[in-house]
Amino acid sequence: MLNDPIANTMSLILNNELIGKSECLISPVSKVIKEILRVMKENGYVKDFEEIADSRGNYIRLNLTGGVNKCGVIKPRYSVKSNEFENFEKRYLPAKDIGILFVSTPRGIMTHYDAKSKKTGGRLLAYCY
Repeated sequence: MLNDPIANTMSLILNNELIGKSECLISPVSKVIKEILRVMKENGYVKDFEEIADSRGNYIRLNLTGGVNKCGVIKPRYSVKSNEFENFEKRYLPAKDIGILFVSTPRGIMTHYDAKSKKTGGRLLAYCY
């Protein structure tokens, strides 16, 4: 039984990147995982992904670019205001303007850069650089 599907997905991506694979299969699938993968695709960390229907539940085939150095989840899921992102950037990202934080906002899942520009806060989900 899985306790945190987002953490399992991020570790699967990182492990497959480290051993040099070009694709990986992600299961189970949820809306949050699909949104995180969409944001990763928009920022160039992964190529593309497709959801494949299966009799035991769906899974995602993800094509990797080799652009992920580190990714992981943020626990506990801190609540962040629009002017507090800098503290968490210092904690989870290696340098200024390198990497992204995934934020769950009332407007959907987005990067912390988008959340700053839209002046909205939310909960931190994960990071990637």
